[in-house]
Amino acid sequence: MTSFWFFIVFLCVGSITASPDRIVGGQPTNVEMYPSIVQVEFLSQLTSIWSHNCGASILTSRFVLSAAQCFTGWNSDAPFRRIRAGATYRHFGGLVVYVDEALNHPSYGSSGIGGDISVVRLKTALFYSPTIQQATIVTHGSTVPDNHAVVFAGWGRIFSGGPHSHVLRDVTVYTINNDLCAQLYGQLSVPLNITQDMICAGVLNVGGRDACHDDSGGPVYFGDIVVGVISFGYDCANGSWPSISSAVGSYTDWIVETAVLT
Repeated sequence: MTSFWFFIVFLCVGSITASPDRIVGGQPTNVEMYPSIVQVEFLSQLTSIWSHNCGASILTSRFVLSAAQCFTGWNSDAPFRRIRAGATYRHFGGLVVYVDEALNHPSYGSSGIGGDISVVRLKTALFYSPTIQQATIVTHGSTVPDNHAVVFAGWGRIFSGGPHSHVLRDVTVYTINNDLCAQLYGQLSVPLNITQDMICAGVLNVGGRDACHDDSGGPVYFGDIVVGVISFGYDCANGSWPSISSAVGSYTDWIVETAVLT
């Protein structure tokens, strides 16, 4: 995050006191409602075509916040990644900026499914506008109480195995107790370790609302504050296994330090 106004990172770290007021039910929305969200696109080395891959949130004019999984493995190096800011429609419009380097959290890959968070440096600065704005991230150590509404937003698949949404969508779900969530994921044939560095959210025993494939890296909002980074789930919108996101409050100090010192 030099021309990125590093001091604004500190000004835009907030507490989780706002109440969410987003559209419920997975409806199309527009980037004016979420000006800090951006698309992450990748370049296929096989087809030389850019495609939508993940979401991210603007930290400063030079850094965005995403998931480490979006910048790990084959074809994930910086030359094959770019972001699109200020666009309501997937892979269309807005401002395209290329990635310089992704700084994944040191624990990612060494602690099961934990640490799925990345601070991504851009090659050139974003220009702020009504549709391109900084996110406010939660203060370090803050948590979202159980049974509170949070909002997912992104351009991912509209159902498991289905097509991507051509337009930005949002959906309201509810936070679920992490211990209960750990019990649910412990029932899988390959149990997953759910920790306090994660946010579990969905509509338990009902389903029908969720993030899905290629929403990873996108924001989880509590009011207007980014409290999570979408990480993974078992199936999409499955009432038995809610979605798991990285809890930003567990990483805020690292995010700010990484943005200022790199």
